[in-house]
Amino acid sequence: LIRQQYPDFGPTLAAEKLAERHGISVSEEKVRLLMIAEGLWKAKQHKQIVIHTYRERRPCVGELIQLDGSPHKWFENRAQPCTLVAFIDDATSKIMDGEFVDYEGTFTLFSATEHYLKTHGKPLSLYVDKHSTFKINRQATVEEELKDFQPQSQFGRAMEQLRIELICANSPQAKGRVERLFETLQDRLVKELRLAGISTKEEGTKYFREMYIPKHNARFAVLPKDSTNMHRVL
Repeated sequence: LIRQQYPDFGPTLAAEKLAERHGISVSEEKVRLLMIAEGLWKAKQHKQIVIHTYRERRPCVGELIQLDGSPHKWFENRAQPCTLVAFIDDATSKIMDGEFVDYEGTFTLFSATEHYLKTHGKPLSLYVDKHSTFKINRQATVEEELKDFQPQSQFGRAMEQLRIELICANSPQAKGRVERLFETLQDRLVKELRLAGISTKEEGTKYFREMYIPKHNARFAVLPKDSTNMHRVL
C-alpha cells in the first residue's frame, strides 16, 4: 500500500494514512523501519542541535495572530503555483484560518482577513513581515514629518481603523511559528490535497478550512496559558 499510494510520504504521515484510510494500525517506528528496508525512506542523520532563544508565547488566544503567505506548488502539477495565506495563533499554534490566492497582495489579503474577522472577531494584533503590502518601505516626506505622520499601506490603514495593531517582524526567524507551519503544510497539506483529488484554489480553500485545519490542530496545537479569548466583536 505504501509503495502504491504513499511512496513519497514520511513514516509518520504514512502510518496515519494506513490507519485512517485502510484501518491498519501500525506504529510509526515499524512503518519507518519497513520503509527503510524497502528503500522508500532514508534514515536521517543526527543534526547538530543549534540552541535558539525563542520568544515566549502570548498567554491568550487572539492576543497575537501570525499572518503570512507561502507561494508553492500546492496542487503539484494539477494546477499553477499559488499562495496560501494562513493565520496562526501565537498562544496555541492553532491554524485559525487560511485561503488559497493567486499572490500575496493588498486585495487578496483583504479577502482572507475579512473571512478571518467574520469567523473569529478582531484579534488584538497581527504579526506580519515587512512585505510592501503591510509596510511602506520608504522614509516619510518633510510634509509628513511636520504632521508627525508615518506612511501607511492600505492594509495598515485598514487595521488601524479596526483597532488591530500591526506588528512587523524584523526577520523570518522572529515569525518562527508560522514559518515552521508552512514547512509542515508543504509536506502534509500537499499530499492531503493530492489524495482528495483537489486542484483548484476554491476547492482547496474549502478543504483547508473544513477538513484539514481541525485535523491539524487536534494533532499539533497546545493549550494556552490563559483560557481568556482576546478576540473582540467585529
